[in-house]
Amino acid sequence: MPPITTPTANISDKHKLIGLDHLRAFAICYVVLFHYRQFGHPDWVNKVGDFGWTGVDLFFVLSGFLIAGQLFATIAKGADISMKEFFTKRFFRIIPPYLVMLCLYVGFPFLREREHMAPLWRYLTFTTNFGLDVSQTGTFTHSWSLCVEEQFYLILPLCILLVNYLKWGKKAAYLIFTWFLAGFVIRYLNWQVWMKPNLNSDHFGALFNEFIYYPTYNRLDALLAGVSVAGLYTFYPKIKDTINKRSNMIMLAGILLLIPAYFICTPQSTFSTTIWGYPLIAISYGLIVAAVVCPGNILYSVKSWLTSKIAILSYGIYLIHKLVIHLTQNLLEKAGADRNSSIVMFCCIISTIIGALALRYLIEKPSLRVRDKVLARYSKL
Repeated sequence: MPPITTPTANISDKHKLIGLDHLRAFAICYVVLFHYRQFGHPDWVNKVGDFGWTGVDLFFVLSGFLIAGQLFATIAKGADISMKEFFTKRFFRIIPPYLVMLCLYVGFPFLREREHMAPLWRYLTFTTNFGLDVSQTGTFTHSWSLCVEEQFYLILPLCILLVNYLKWGKKAAYLIFTWFLAGFVIRYLNWQVWMKPNLNSDHFGALFNEFIYYPTYNRLDALLAGVSVAGLYTFYPKIKDTINKRSNMIMLAGILLLIPAYFICTPQSTFSTTIWGYPLIAISYGLIVAAVVCPGNILYSVKSWLTSKIAILSYGIYLIHKLVIHLTQNLLEKAGADRNSSIVMFCCIISTIIGALALRYLIEKPSLRVRDKVLARYSKL
């Protein structure tokens, strides 16, 4: 999209990514802080990182916004969506680093942060998030969110093609709203069937993750929030202009909404989180994303070398952080260090960044170069 020149002009991709980089960096830092509680850690990490699981929801909103935005932009231009091009881009961006991590976990068991892995076919088919019992499976469990995103990448373009075929046009907004409402019903039924009979179970937390937190059909709220923002900005420019004029207030509203969301979702494994927490978090982060991509927002043009680099490395950091933290703490403990100390935590952060850099330059960038060559061949056909 061209740079903004008037109040009704489109938002430029260049500036849009600047604002979203800050959110990506925040999201990955918050998620890593949350997961760090599973290892030796200073006491303060428990309080500061307790709500860090919502960083994944922010990633879902970002994915919904960016992926749907690309597809909607193609439709707005009157062009056909190329499924071949879409899936080629997703494959070379996601699969090679993921397979490298999977090979490390399978080939070198001492790298595993917990004792057991799920069956290999679960990781290869991106279905780990279904039936994942963390009381029995503790290794590479954070791949559950990648499963949700991969399933989303498969379903979204197919849904858009169906909507175009049926010529629903802007009526598709009702479909998104229906899915959002259906989420309440599905989560309520899951709670009644799986959680309510096990309220006194010693494994209640693991059951909550298995039947409520991980399954894709329970976690569509954040993805739908991102898709909704992308749809509004593509097909309803007047709404986009209105949001642009009030973007700072809207961002503040999103941040403030996270406060009641925190109390609703603390502790996490509750009925209130199941029914109200997820949609409220999705709306909160959706408002923030909608705001930061607007030229009128304070973060729109604020460049930061740090957040930019963290954003670029965010996928690698997410993939590798548990393995690296586990390995680093074991090595430092053998050297006499206290794994609960802040110094060890700092070392874990540095080693995680180094690991992510290795993934970036040894796997991700070469894969993206191959992707570009493949896409160039498609354009010549």
